[in-house]
Amino acid sequence: MSLKVLPIPPVPEETARVVRACFPRGTLIVQLRDALGTLYSDNDFADLFPTRGQPAEAPWRLALVTVLQFAEGLPDRQAADAVRSRLDWKYARSLELTDPGFDHTVLSEFRTRLVAGGAEERLLDLVLEQARARGWLQGRGKQRTDSTHVLAAVRALTRLECVGETLRHTLNVLAEVAPDWLRVHVQPEWVKRYARRVEEYRLPSTKTEREQYANQVGADGWQLLDAVDAVSTPSWLRELPAVQTLRRVWVQQYHPRQPRALRTARRPASKPDEKSGDAPDAEPDGHWRVKAELAPSHQLQNSPYDPDARYGKKRETSWVGYKLHVTETCEADAPHLIVHVATTPACVADAAALAPMHAHLTNRHLLPSRQLVDAGYIDAEVLAASHARFGVEVLGPTRGNFRWQARAQTGFEGQHFTVDWEAQRVICPQGHTSRRWTPLQDRRHVHTRDMITVAFSAHDCRPCPSRAQCTRSAHRVLTLHPREQEQALRAARTREHTDEFTLVYTQRAGVEGTHSQAVRVCGLRRSRYLGQPQPKTHLQHILSAVALNLLRIDAWLNGTPLAPTRQSSFARLMAQAA
Repeated sequence: MSLKVLPIPPVPEETARVVRACFPRGTLIVQLRDALGTLYSDNDFADLFPTRGQPAEAPWRLALVTVLQFAEGLPDRQAADAVRSRLDWKYARSLELTDPGFDHTVLSEFRTRLVAGGAEERLLDLVLEQARARGWLQGRGKQRTDSTHVLAAVRALTRLECVGETLRHTLNVLAEVAPDWLRVHVQPEWVKRYARRVEEYRLPSTKTEREQYANQVGADGWQLLDAVDAVSTPSWLRELPAVQTLRRVWVQQYHPRQPRALRTARRPASKPDEKSGDAPDAEPDGHWRVKAELAPSHQLQNSPYDPDARYGKKRETSWVGYKLHVTETCEADAPHLIVHVATTPACVADAAALAPMHAHLTNRHLLPSRQLVDAGYIDAEVLAASHARFGVEVLGPTRGNFRWQARAQTGFEGQHFTVDWEAQRVICPQGHTSRRWTPLQDRRHVHTRDMITVAFSAHDCRPCPSRAQCTRSAHRVLTLHPREQEQALRAARTREHTDEFTLVYTQRAGVEGTHSQAVRVCGLRRSRYLGQPQPKTHLQHILSAVALNLLRIDAWLNGTPLAPTRQSSFARLMAQAA
């Protein structure tokens, strides 16, 4: 499909006359066309199309339809039907009343072009530029950010289901693309094992039987991989995504095997155990891993059909899929517009999303001066880096202190100790000075963090009259962050107990209403796509953000006030009584 850039035509007179007659007060789409124009132009997407070939549908029209279908929650077929049948859609796209529209598959092809060209953000950026030109959006204001869970378009699988379904998926793909090769290399009993979908209620129930089943599936998978890796096998079979997924899952779920030459060589017989007479256990070769031997969750693939979906847990909610971070403005004298959305694997911590978010907003001149977040985004590193690198005040409650000194409310917490950073020492509440200051690196996180361990002398701690309030060991040990991070964290913990913090932080709750609106209007809770899941899911989130922005701009133009916070009948009654 080629693109020839043409000027955008005006709305045909007959189309405008009929629309005005049928909708004297206008509709959402008519009002947006009158207020914002066409939103997009062909030049905005010219780099995504070749210059030679069959003429393509005008990309500005496809972009507009793609956004409108998310604003109304329509699938591709219904969106294509709306283009043919609805007067306001024809008005927005400058079409004659008799225009036949296009096939629904054109919308899917357009989304694929956006993903392949890395142009997903363009749809949101162009709308934000128009909002900025009208004074509805300015940098260095207040914004709020929160994350929510997004389910992948696959079912959640246990480890046994995952390996069984991965092998079954690979066999189904090979049966389609290389049936003759597959018939030669499969075993007859595999039909009974992998003909039907692998589901938990069909699997063994006892621990021993489940382990035997897992090892049997593993042996079958290794056998298939050996056949694929054979010299006589066409090399293109090894490049199939399903085969690569099988290999990746097997490396994660099973112990590595010895090279084939060593496996086929004659091995000396093992000497029996002197007490039991049994041969000792051999080193596991290609066998099922126990849970403690698995890779971290951010590396572990959970489904053969969605390689990017990961297991996540946030408070009481657990899911397999992605996490969506939404950032919106919250000024009182302007519409609340979504300025950034980020799609990450479900296992990524909220705090890790802030630095890329600030860099993105900086490039678009939309960086806030204050950002309201929840406790998941707050840690010492984020507080210090956000202020030093971007000049952003990240405001939110710090994570709870669960040490016994804090829980007792009578003990000496870290804030009761005075840190002398120049002398690299710490003074306890009783006036004793630390004896050891040791920088170290904490490797328990996805990326290594610099920390400092401070230890006091047991000669000072044992006879101390306040020892029961300070430590239960022979001497007190403190763990500190680097200077800037520790100072930022202590300041945040002090600030969150002030009335000013309580008053300002109440504005953050509004972003939860944005999640609710996105779920109700755009079906945000579940990913719509397979194949290239994370890029397409991110495009889904971008389109949802654009659709919500258009709805909010229309409400702002019509003077529709923001909905008040919902309150139960009982709470409302008691508030009136008070």
